[in-house]
Amino acid sequence: MDAVPPSDQVGGGTHAAHLCGHDMHTAVGVGVAEVLARLRNRLAGTVVFVFQPAEETLTGAAAMLDDGVFARLRPSEIHALHCGPFPVGQFVVTPGFGLPGQDRGVITLVGRDATARAQRLATEIGGLSTVSRPATSEDLERLVADIQAPDGPLAEFVFMQAQVSEAEGRAEVRLSYRCWPEDRHTAIRQDIRRLASSDGQASVAFPNDPFPAMVCPEREGQALKRYLRQAAGRDRVRTLHAAIPFSGEDFALFLDRLPGTYTFLGVRAPGAAIETSYPHFGAFDPDERAIGHGVRAMAGWLARRTR
Repeated sequence: MDAVPPSDQVGGGTHAAHLCGHDMHTAVGVGVAEVLARLRNRLAGTVVFVFQPAEETLTGAAAMLDDGVFARLRPSEIHALHCGPFPVGQFVVTPGFGLPGQDRGVITLVGRDATARAQRLATEIGGLSTVSRPATSEDLERLVADIQAPDGPLAEFVFMQAQVSEAEGRAEVRLSYRCWPEDRHTAIRQDIRRLASSDGQASVAFPNDPFPAMVCPEREGQALKRYLRQAAGRDRVRTLHAAIPFSGEDFALFLDRLPGTYTFLGVRAPGAAIETSYPHFGAFDPDERAIGHGVRAMAGWLARRTR
């Protein structure tokens, strides 16, 4: 379940593979459930476990909510843990930050040379990007450092993708982008319409509202940071100060309804290349000792929250 298809793998193979850690997430979840079950007589509240599929296609959480996942028993808060390219045994908390949402649009061009005009327009729209995907180990190392830097280079960004297709005598520029802060969507849409208006035979459509960014509430994020520093040690807890431009997460829909936290679990083995701990890379090979760290940390955190 939730294996990464070949089209989304970076330097991967020709088959779907567990290159994002969802199998490890499930193992951590089961481990936490087993620990809390043994402690149930010492808990003051109730802990509910949910498994969220299709997170990166931004469809799983919506389907669960539509099915009434919280209709029978509505939690007071919700918490998540996800593999990340950090040393095994470390945790990265995200108070006030998280992952960007996503906006999609389509520009339709008709008339003579529609395809050539669409190609030019796609290039111009692509120029709105302020970041590009990491291509080397050095790029990945820099990205991991930048997202932990207060007021660093990723405090604001636009990651734009635009592709041209042809259909029945017309050409389309299909675009998707992520940005930070989230409210930049309004200005970016204006920039796209401005660029398209230079071609009098182009129409712009944004079929839906942008998918919301996932932002961890400050209060809950700081509370988890304090707990982890106490339980695991100060040197094993880091803080995210920017969003990762290339990843989305529909856990945002849960955090829009419930306060909670979203935390990265370090899975990089000592001395291993960063690609081995970066989700979606074909070399992804997380250190399974992270499972034990995740179980201990989250079981303790949830037991405390029940009080």
